[in-house]
Amino acid sequence: MYYEDQQEPVVQEDDKFLQDPLIRQMVIQLRSMDSYGTYDTWSDARVLDPLVLTKERRKAIPVVGDPDETTISRVKAYYNALAQLIERETGLLAVPVINITHEGFGRALILVGKLVALDKVLRDVHRFGFDSLEALVIEANKQLGKATTLINEHRTVAEL
Repeated sequence: MYYEDQQEPVVQEDDKFLQDPLIRQMVIQLRSMDSYGTYDTWSDARVLDPLVLTKERRKAIPVVGDPDETTISRVKAYYNALAQLIERETGLLAVPVINITHEGFGRALILVGKLVALDKVLRDVHRFGFDSLEALVIEANKQLGKATTLINEHRTVAEL
């Protein structure tokens, strides 16, 4: 992204949220999508840093724009990590389905059996990010809680 090389990192190496299970899974997902080995020598904090959009970083991103492949891979890593945590909590296979147009609009679904456990409309994907790692964890836990509650309420459908 255009701001990565221009700004100081905001995720510190000693950030306590780097040990959160969701963040650990995000690092795994992001590293697995790195086909060129760019992240091989990067710390976890540096890999995650572009997901944190401070006010200054948000200002640097145009209001209208098309998402690049790196940004799309971050969106995919986020929903893949959520699906992985849903699997751990429920014991059922969770499959993320993400459709994003070249303009940065779309939808993210996480399917468990025949059940749509999570459905999120995506807008302005080129501006995908969170205020902090803590905000990322809070939002993910909120979505995770809703999804697991829905799965537990409709377990028969989720097991189809």
